This record gives sequence, structure tokens and C-alpha cells, in this order.
Amino acid sequence: MELVEIGRVESPLTDRAAAPKQGDEGAPEAWLQFHQPYAEGLRDIIEWQDMLVITWLDRAVRDVLSTRPRDDPDRPETGVFSTRSPDRPNPLGLHRVTVLEIDGLRLRVSGLEALDGTPIVDVKPSLGER
Repeated sequence: MELVEIGRVESPLTDRAAAPKQGDEGAPEAWLQFHQPYAEGLRDIIEWQDMLVITWLDRAVRDVLSTRPRDDPDRPETGVFSTRSPDRPNPLGLHRVTVLEIDGLRLRVSGLEALDGTPIVDVKPSLGER
């Protein structure tokens, strides 16, 4: 299995502990900066389009199989696959964002809680209503 980094997140979020848990919980605007070889793949993306961004959560702990949801010590320990925890064997992030601006190989988006420098591995159009 091989994943290819197609870009990186540019975000003011640098501290995992201070980052929102989900994009709709106060995530700042961020940029998706794509690498030149993938420019053609961006061709038909338009402003105000909802997209799914798939990231590789490179700062995740990969040997976690259970966690307390939202890091809340009052919640029971739960199997990681029934949570949105970034700490998991294959730390893929799934983020629903809205494209606000397109500038060449960069997309300015809202609703992205990923940290600055997070690798992007795929982008897909979102289906259905938000």
C-alpha cells in the first residue's frame, strides 16, 4: 500500500491541544497548497463547492486502539474505530470544507481543523446537503 502526498495544509493551527476537535467548532480559514504535479486534478474545482479533504495525521499516535471521546476523562473508554480520534493505526483525517478562494495551486477553505503542515492525500467533492 502506498499513499502519495499531493499537498500540505497551511493553517494558523500549530498546537494540537489548542486546535478545535471538529471543523465546525471554530476552525480558522486555511489554505490547501497542492504540489505542481497534481495541478490538472484541481481543474474543475469551483468556489463555494463543498469538498472532502483526506489528510495523513502525521502527528498521531498509531498504536492506540481505545480512547476517551473528546479526551473527556468523564466519558467511558471507547474503541477508537467508533470515534473521530486522530490517534489510530492508520491516521487518516476526513474534513468537510468549503472552498472560499482558488489561487493557482492553492485553495482557501473554511472548516479545516488540521494542523499546519499536515499532508494532504486526496480531495473529493462532497455529496449531499451540508
